Amino acid sequence: MTNSLNPQRSQNWLPTYIALGIVWGASFLFIEKSLTFLTPVGVAFLRCFFGAGSLWCVLLYKRIPIVRDWKLYFHLWVVGLFLNVFPGILFAFAQERVSSILASIMNAFTPIMSVLMILVIFRTERLTINRIFGIVLGFLGVLIVLVVGQSLGNFSWSAFGALLLAVTCYGISFPYSSKFVMNRNLKSELLATIQVTLSAATLLPFFIYHGVDSYRPSASAIFSILALGIFGTGFAYIWNFRNVALAGASIASTVTYITPLVAVVLGLLLLGEPLTWNEPVGGLIVLVGSALAQGRLKVFKE
Repeated sequence: MTNSLNPQRSQNWLPTYIALGIVWGASFLFIEKSLTFLTPVGVAFLRCFFGAGSLWCVLLYKRIPIVRDWKLYFHLWVVGLFLNVFPGILFAFAQERVSSILASIMNAFTPIMSVLMILVIFRTERLTINRIFGIVLGFLGVLIVLVVGQSLGNFSWSAFGALLLAVTCYGISFPYSSKFVMNRNLKSELLATIQVTLSAATLLPFFIYHGVDSYRPSASAIFSILALGIFGTGFAYIWNFRNVALAGASIASTVTYITPLVAVVLGLLLLGEPLTWNEPVGGLIVLVGSALAQGRLKVFKE
C-alpha cells in the first residue's frame, strides 16, 4: 500500500484546489467592496442567497433528489448558523473597522480553533504535546498580529472580538457537521445546498429590516457580492468536497494556508492597505501553530 497520489488524480484536483485558494483568499476583498453599499447583514444574506442559487442550479443539473429528513435539516441549519450566518455578519462587521489583511490572518486561526473545539467540547480526538504547543503558538501569533508594532495604536477591539467569535463559530461547525451530518452518506451538493439555503432564509428578515446602505452601488461592488456568493459561498463548497474526494482531507484542508497569502497580496495591490511587520510575522506563527495543532508538523516525539 502506498500513500502517494496517482499523477492523474493530482492533475484532476489541482485546478479546483488553486481556484478554491484564490476565491477564498479574494473573499476578503469582495467583502470590503460589498460593504460600500451593504450592511454586514446585507453582505451575509446576499452571499448566501447567490450561493444557494448557484448550488440549486448544480443540484438540478445533476438531478440529485431532495431528501425529507427534518432532523437532518435541523442539524444543517445549526451548521449554517456557525458556518454562514454568524461568521458572515461578524467578518463583515470587523472589516468595517480593520483591514482585509488583518481579517484574513485571523481567519487562518480557524484550524487551531477547530482542533480546540474537538479536544475540549466534542472530545473525539486525543490531546498531545504537539497539539498543545501548536494551540499556544497560534495564540502567540494572534497576539503578535494584534498588539505588537504599529497596529497597536489604531486597532479596534470590537473588531478583534468579532473576528475571534467568527473563527470560534467555524471551529464549532466542522466537528458538529462531522458528528451529525457527514455520517449520513448523502451527496455533498445536497448537503451544501440545504445548508446555504437555510442560512439565507434565516438572514432574510434581518436583510429586509436593514441590509442595504446605498441603493446606488458601483459596478465593482455588484461584481464583488456576486462573486462572493456564487463562487465563495456556492461553488467553493463543491470544489472543497471534490478536493477531499480526490486528494484526501489532509491535503484538501491545506488550502487554508493559501488564502491568507492571496488576501494579503490583494489587500496590498487593489485596496492599498498598509502592511506592518508584525502582521506577516504573526500570521506565519499562526500557520505553523495550525500545522502543529492539526498534526501536519511535529516538534516533539510522542
